[in-house]
Amino acid sequence: QVQLVESGGGLVQAGGSLRLSCAASGSIFSINAMYWYRQAPVKQRELVAGITSADSTYYADSVKGRFTISRDNAKNTVYLQMNSLKPEDTAVYYCNIKNGPSWDDSWGQGTQVTVSS
Repeated sequence: QVQLVESGGGLVQAGGSLRLSCAASGSIFSINAMYWYRQAPVKQRELVAGITSADSTYYADSVKGRFTISRDNAKNTVYLQMNSLKPEDTAVYYCNIKNGPSWDDSWGQGTQVTVSS
């Protein structure tokens, strides 16, 4: 069992910044990739950013140039630095990791990000 604990969400005005963190613990073999997803009300969950063990990164077009994903392998932690936030970034943000040779999926509980206009 892998546990993911997210933190850093909150309420911020448009143009502001937040930094999300997600710490993994438990039965961790090797984390192949770490991702941040988000889900806004009445919308499907969407991939926001990802980072592999080789530090290759991916960003959704909607967040490119504003969000930065990074990881601390020693702490099994992934971060999402979110700058220039917009009201449309409002959502519950979820951490996801791919663990071990089978790329097993684990999800965090989600953290609410609300951007006011």
